[in-house]
Amino acid sequence: MVEGVGSRTYQRLIERFGNSTAILNASRNELSQFDFLQADTLTQLITARNRINPTQIVELCQKDNIDIIPLKDERYPKQLRNIPDPPPILYAKGTLLPSDSFSIAVIGTRKCTGYGERQTQRLTAALVQNGFAIMSGLALGIDGTAHRAALKNGGRTVAVLGSGLQHIYPPQHQSLAREITDSGGCILSELPPLHPPATWTFPQRNRIVSGLSLGVLVVEAPLRSGTMITARLAGEQGRDIFAVPGSVESSTSSGCNQLIKDGAYLTESAEDIIDVLGPMRHSVMLPGMATAIRHPNEVLLNEVERRVLHCIGFVETPLDAIISASGLELHQILPALLVLNQKRIIRGLSPSTFVRL
Repeated sequence: MVEGVGSRTYQRLIERFGNSTAILNASRNELSQFDFLQADTLTQLITARNRINPTQIVELCQKDNIDIIPLKDERYPKQLRNIPDPPPILYAKGTLLPSDSFSIAVIGTRKCTGYGERQTQRLTAALVQNGFAIMSGLALGIDGTAHRAALKNGGRTVAVLGSGLQHIYPPQHQSLAREITDSGGCILSELPPLHPPATWTFPQRNRIVSGLSLGVLVVEAPLRSGTMITARLAGEQGRDIFAVPGSVESSTSSGCNQLIKDGAYLTESAEDIIDVLGPMRHSVMLPGMATAIRHPNEVLLNEVERRVLHCIGFVETPLDAIISASGLELHQILPALLVLNQKRIIRGLSPSTFVRL
């Protein structure tokens, strides 16, 4: 809440002082050693302990069922924690789940066309049917369409705000925010509950949207837009970028077409996204699945293919061992191995030995 202290400055101060209390209790002499602190920020820090009452914020959050999740809390999303500038605190209304790490950000222009709206609805529906959660920013246009399409298709969606959770923006989406939390989803912000939206809060919010996701799908975006900023941030975070192509005559598709030229994956279907995403750093347990998954393509497997996969280890696994462990016939196993190999979930080391990727 101290003006001038963003997530990077906070991290640098924590490295020196160890915790927030020590920072707020530091003397001007101690703080003036850091050349990255502007004079105004230094003064704000020194007077913060007398100006800011964190107890009031905590009480406000408790009254409105807003959860406060610090960076080192075990509930803090692992993917977000690993970006260069993770938010020191997340304010959450609703519940964040471990399975939210299996998510795709769906983003785009506020001034979307009918084409953009249709593609967002179609692709979002397919993504949630394949087990993905949908991340977006609750904005008008593509963002709102993505959230609604996820809800309509029985999927899970998380909205990241550029304002505090008691200051829903845009106001037209207050009911949508309630629908998200009522459905079991979550709305998030790094800003205190009463913080109003500002020009700078939306670009800053975008790094959280991409940081929470395995990849970012851009449906429609002009060349100069906040969506393109999010795509750039996603690239810096090591996320895969997917773009829906559009007419060369449409300014709302010019950003997407440029992203494709620059190396984003041309995306026509959910399968285009699933095929690109490789093994994840952490396995994820999805609702309705008996075992955790490591690769997005696993959600597309049938029962026999899952059974065969379960018998293949991360070290060389002979075909005889797969037959013995699975209890399946060879004529069932061979087609399953072919599918698993094609989906890049396993690799054949020889005609009779396999390893999981």
